[in-house]
Amino acid sequence: MMPRPQSATAVPSFAAARGRRQQARAAGLHPDHWYAVEYAAAVPAGGIVEPRFWGRSIVLFRGSDGVVHALENRCAHRHVKLSLGEVNGCNLTCPYHGWTYDGAGNLVSVPHELFGRQMPRVRIASFPVRTRYGLIWIFPGDPARAEAVPMPELPELEGAQAWACVPLDFTWQAHHSLIIENVSDFTHAHLHRKYRPFSGAKLIHYEPSGNQVRLSYDVLVGDGRWSRHFVDRQRIDVNHMKLCFAYPHQCSNTDGKIKHWCFVLPLDARTTRVFFLFYFAALRIPLTRIAVPRWLLAPLLRISNRLMIRPLLMQDGAMVEAEQRAYEAQPDAPAIEFNPVVIEFQRLIIAEWRRHFGESDTAEPLVKEPTLA
Repeated sequence: MMPRPQSATAVPSFAAARGRRQQARAAGLHPDHWYAVEYAAAVPAGGIVEPRFWGRSIVLFRGSDGVVHALENRCAHRHVKLSLGEVNGCNLTCPYHGWTYDGAGNLVSVPHELFGRQMPRVRIASFPVRTRYGLIWIFPGDPARAEAVPMPELPELEGAQAWACVPLDFTWQAHHSLIIENVSDFTHAHLHRKYRPFSGAKLIHYEPSGNQVRLSYDVLVGDGRWSRHFVDRQRIDVNHMKLCFAYPHQCSNTDGKIKHWCFVLPLDARTTRVFFLFYFAALRIPLTRIAVPRWLLAPLLRISNRLMIRPLLMQDGAMVEAEQRAYEAQPDAPAIEFNPVVIEFQRLIIAEWRRHFGESDTAEPLVKEPTLA
């Protein structure tokens, strides 16, 4: 008789997590930050979409005046999702009984009889909204803090001389911490040996400071079979890269000429939507020293995204999803980490999640992490 398979150990909650790794994998992201949730073009006038933040359903809609609003995705009456409804002018109407809400979440109309009662004073939660860099951003935390909390600043993408940028996005079945670790840990160059976005990486500096971890590598950037022909090596130092985990997002900078941001949106404990923005001061026409004309940069980036960048990032997606499954199968299995910045990322994620609940961020882990002999 075949032995019965043993059931996998349950993935521990944050409160039950033992050690830094488990705590990092169980932590959410502090809601008192700005999060990219959708492309602006995906929500036209009268449009409705349903993003999520850490399991909480939100409804985005754009009124006839062009303004985007974000509300808790439930009608106060029977809790039917408002994302199933329709936009009327600048208001959102529930599909069930027609209860209608304005952009601030106030109930403004009930079309059926109220059985002798007065119109109820009802308000559902609303969220601050901004539109920048072609993305819609929300502040899912305390609305009173929204104005005081800065959002990522990408001045190169604004104004008449804006750099070309064609965003990409993915939804990966992986905890957000795995993605943040992946995009800053260059020890996985073996995975990308076909595309060679970076090679020969050597960590030369890292520094935790507040809610950021800054690091830099000596590394050869853009040395792939095709990418090397477009990078202007005469004008750009491609042998060094600076990166930053600017909680809750990540960015990189190569000589001030090649930059990128990774904006993470934690949908739930094992699902993350990721927006990647790569942007360049200039690219060169292959086999020449002539810069690609500005009007041609965006079409060129669309082709590059399809043929090189998206396939490369899909390799990352496959690996973080594999790591997620491996963790869920054996959350208590010891794991050895060489890169010190990964440890700092985990510490920061844990500290910010504790801070969200008003807890101390200096508590010691219950068990020590495994180390090399």
